[in-house]
Amino acid sequence: MTYPTDLTDAEWQRIQPLLPPAKPIGKPRQVDLRSVLDAIFYRADNGIKWRALPLDFPPWQTVYSYYRLWVKLEVWQQINDALVEQVRIDAGRKAQPSLGICDSQSVKLAQKGGH
Repeated sequence: MTYPTDLTDAEWQRIQPLLPPAKPIGKPRQVDLRSVLDAIFYRADNGIKWRALPLDFPPWQTVYSYYRLWVKLEVWQQINDALVEQVRIDAGRKAQPSLGICDSQSVKLAQKGGH
């Protein structure tokens, strides 16, 4: 079954190289990482518990394990950075911004806990 949150082929090709490779020793990877990502995005979009993932995704324990590993390895940050760059390029801009602006009033409030 397909879901609106499933990765397109183009999205998968952009994200796949950012995922950690399989471990060189031990049991070979048996799960399809695209299905794992589809399950994670499905869960995020629908706000469900891990255990409530539809059965056509990999087992929820497997999906959760990959999610936690990728949090620890900062894979999500790498994916986000790559996608932001792609959006900028698609909009005809440079991959990296040339200028950053910080509102000092917002910074002051954040540092004082909003008081």
